[in-house]
Formats: sequence, C-alpha cells, structure tokens
Amino acid sequence: MKLLDLLRMSSSSLWKRKVRTVLTVLGVVIGVASIVVMVSLGLGLSRSMLQQYESYGSLTQIEVNEPWNSEDSEEKRLDDVLVKEIGSMEHVESVYPILQLSAMAKYGSYEGYLQIRGMPKEVFEDMDIKIGEGRLPGEDEQLTFFYGNQVLQNFYNPKASGNGYWETPDIDLMHDPIFTIFDTEAYYQSMGPTEEGQQPVKPPKKYMIEACGVEAPNEEDTWSSYGWYTYCDMEQLVPQLKRIFKNKVIPGQPSTKTGKPYKELFYNQLLVNVESMDYVMDIQNQLTEMGYEVWSNAEWVESSQKTLGYVQIVLGGIGAVSLFVAAIGITNTMMMSIYERTKEIGVMKVLGCDLRNIRTLFLMEAGFIGFIGGVAGVVLSFIISFVINKVAGGAGSNMTGMIGVSMEGMEGISYIPFWLVGLSLLFAVLVGMVAGFFPARRAMKLSPLAAIRNE
Repeated sequence: MKLLDLLRMSSSSLWKRKVRTVLTVLGVVIGVASIVVMVSLGLGLSRSMLQQYESYGSLTQIEVNEPWNSEDSEEKRLDDVLVKEIGSMEHVESVYPILQLSAMAKYGSYEGYLQIRGMPKEVFEDMDIKIGEGRLPGEDEQLTFFYGNQVLQNFYNPKASGNGYWETPDIDLMHDPIFTIFDTEAYYQSMGPTEEGQQPVKPPKKYMIEACGVEAPNEEDTWSSYGWYTYCDMEQLVPQLKRIFKNKVIPGQPSTKTGKPYKELFYNQLLVNVESMDYVMDIQNQLTEMGYEVWSNAEWVESSQKTLGYVQIVLGGIGAVSLFVAAIGITNTMMMSIYERTKEIGVMKVLGCDLRNIRTLFLMEAGFIGFIGGVAGVVLSFIISFVINKVAGGAGSNMTGMIGVSMEGMEGISYIPFWLVGLSLLFAVLVGMVAGFFPARRAMKLSPLAAIRNE
C-alpha cells in the first residue's frame, strides 16, 4: 500500500468520528499549550534577568582588583606588565586599565564628592553610555570631565539645615563653572584648627575643569552603572595629577615604606573583556589563582540561571502532566477505534495487506491527532503568552516584587522562541505516535478469521 493511500485512509478514519477526534485533539491542545506557556515563562524570566544584569554592565567583562591582603598586595600591583600578561591569555579580547581617585567639587555654597575614573579613550567607545548632552572624553586637548547622571546626588550645602541639606542642587554640570579640588587632604587640614607652634596648612589650589558631556537622565528611575562616576581620558589625567601632587603621594596610590610615592602609577582596577560568556568563569578562575580579587556579572548569572533552571523544570513538569493525560486520551481513542474497526482490519489482512501497513495506518492516525493538537496548542500558547505579557506589563512594580526580576523596560515575562514552537510540534506528534503504538500492535496481531467473524 502506498504512503499516499495510508495518509488518505488515516485522515478519513479520523473524521468519521468527529466528536471523539475533536475531544482527543482538545486534550493535546491543552497539553501542548500548557508545556509551551510554562516553558516560555521560564525562558522569559531568564531573558529578563539577563537584560537586567546587562543594564548593570557587560556580561563578558571581568573587574580585576588588588588582593585585599595587604602583605601580598606589594607583589600584586595592577601595572602595564599585568595588562600585557592578561591580554595574552586565550579568549581575552582586550584589557583596559582604570585610574580612580576621589576629589571635591565646589559650586557657590554647594560642595560634593567626585569619584573620578581615568580610562583610555578606546574604552568609552565600547561603553554603552547614553549621552544626554555633549560628548564622551578623549577628543579634547586638555582634561575634561564627563559626568554621570547621579553625580548631582553627591552635592550638598554644608550651611543648610533640615531638608535643604539633602535637596539636589540646581546645578548645570555642563555649563556652570565648577571648581575641582584634587588634594582633599590638604583642603580639610587647612580648614581645621592649628595647634600652637604649628604652621597653618595652605589651602590647595582649585581647578576649573570643563565638562565635555553629561549622561542622559535615567528613564523611569532605572539604575545606571555609570551614573555615580565622573569620567575622563587617562592620558590627560595623569600629567595633571603629577603636576598637582609633585613629590607627593597621589590619592588612591600606594606609597613606599618611607611614605614616598613610587615613580610609576599603579592602576586601581582592570577591565578584562572576554570573547564569550562561556569563557568568563574560566578566565575569572585563572585570575583568582594568580592572587587577584576578581568580580563579574557572570557570577550572578550563573547562580540565578541554576535557580531558574529548576523553575523551568518544575514549570515544564506541570505542563507535561497535561500532555500525559492527553496521551492517555489518544491511547483510549485508538483502542476504541480498533474495537469498532475489527472487521475492517480482518478484511485488510485477508486481502493480503502487509502487517506493517496496518501498524503504520494507526500510527499515522495517532500522529495526525498529535500534529493537529500541537498546531492548535501552539496558536493557543501565543494567545495566552500575549495576554500574560499585557497583564504583567500593566502590573509593573507589583510583578517585579512577585518574581524578583525588574520588568521595567523588559519585552515580556513570557517568551516563545521559534525553536520551542518546532520542538513542541515534534513532541506532540511523537507523543501521539507513542500513545498509538500499542493499539497499532494490537491491530497488527488480530487474527484475520476472528476479526471477520466479529460482530
């Protein structure tokens, strides 16, 4: 018997018993939709979590710091030699040094703390900073600052009291003349009382550093990993610091045992960019074995992914129960079909029909039920997913509190990729054929004469 004949016979047999077929297909629809929706919830949570971590910084970037143990830190400095060593590691794309120090900014009666980060200008091209005004550092001939959108939160009025002390000042970082004091230690010493016989400390010089740009304000109060920092080009910052702190230790830099500065400047942090997230933990472990303190978003992602993996298994298991019930319904439908078509099966055998064709006929019927139910189940799952995302989007902060993942700016809590659609259809057909396997074997083993005599 030709395959086309088997397809025609199996499809016509199903539609002869429309009500039973529809009810069986409905069970598959519910089962497939349950699995797809449940798995999509796990995938959506995982995607939302990754988007949230990406907003905190790159998932393929590692931060390297000096070891906390002061005894070993003398030998574990972050210098150019280490930058070259890490850069030569396999799967490392680039290594960028960071020179960081604290300074004080003054504008009128306001003063604030600046966390200055000097970085190579190549780094700014890779950073996903949303510019609100101006441009990123590196294009000016002299030192300029790029302010994060949270820098103003560090300004206060020391002469104010009550709520006025904590109010965010009305300062235009881009255009207002803001003076920067790099030598904060001398500044505070000059303001303190002088003991008898002690020479008063001369107030340090103030520098008016022009602003080259300001980060765009946060949308809907989302957190920015760049907001609290003031950025500048390291090549312009280093000469400025050497002029200001001539023969003195630059803040944030180590000193010799005699309290004198080193001839070279050491970095406060290194940013290591890895080819892929798959290699982040390997590179991180290598740097840890070298004795450095390392950190990356991959640590959060790895632990969170394990937790979400268990959640996906549980959700998928709940959906699988529905499909298992549907498989029982398919088996029952096929068994009833065999009982009702016993004489038909006997006639087919007497006429010389191959036993494998009889088995294939019933397997195709079961596969048709699985396929039709799978297609309808996928369509239903897309509808349910759309409704869930609409409800979750409207719930906003309430959903964030329930699932522990921020939904602000996310594409949805339910996510159905194309591979899940294909896999669910294949799984539905496979479940249908497995459920119809034993009824098909029973049909194949029926005695021809007994089947013909059966009423």
